[in-house]
Amino acid sequence: MKQTYSINLSGLIFNIDDDAYFELKRYLEQIENHFANEDEGHEIMTDIEARIAELLQERMKGAKQVVAMKDIQEIMGILGDPEEIGEQENGSGGKKKMKFGPSGYRRIYRDPDNRILGGVCSGMGAYWQIEPWIFRVIFLIAIIGFVGPIIYLILWIVIPEARTAAQKLEMKGEPVNISNIGKTVKEEFQNVKDRMNL
Repeated sequence: MKQTYSINLSGLIFNIDDDAYFELKRYLEQIENHFANEDEGHEIMTDIEARIAELLQERMKGAKQVVAMKDIQEIMGILGDPEEIGEQENGSGGKKKMKFGPSGYRRIYRDPDNRILGGVCSGMGAYWQIEPWIFRVIFLIAIIGFVGPIIYLILWIVIPEARTAAQKLEMKGEPVNISNIGKTVKEEFQNVKDRMNL
């Protein structure tokens, strides 16, 4: 018989057995210690916890009700080891975790950072690795036939906006690991600082 804990990750409640709980707690503490001196540390931790919650939610399908040690180890394998973050950023060798989301493919989102109207064209551009202006021209040409605005509005409603760092990485097809989440949040903070200094 194992003891279980009830935890709240990013607003979602999970039941987790005791050894998995202590492993997850240790892992999150390592990540938090790594980003403790960063101005963006809290936001990075929030995005990492949201990604862990998303991965746990995918594993809690069917009759499965308790997070096990195997689940935590798989998630740690996807996100990477906090001790390797410095090595990856400096490019000094070290093994890199090149795993994408659980589905193994890109996801399409609206891109809020490079949008002109709703971010549909920039999101489609990031997804297919094509310059967004090409999609913008296509929609402008389609406006002549009055089909463009209707299609654009439907896509705006159907395609979700990339809000978290993990979603922005998935949109671009980059590995969703601790290092990349940290870089993305830092870049967003720098962009905000640059805009405020103008």
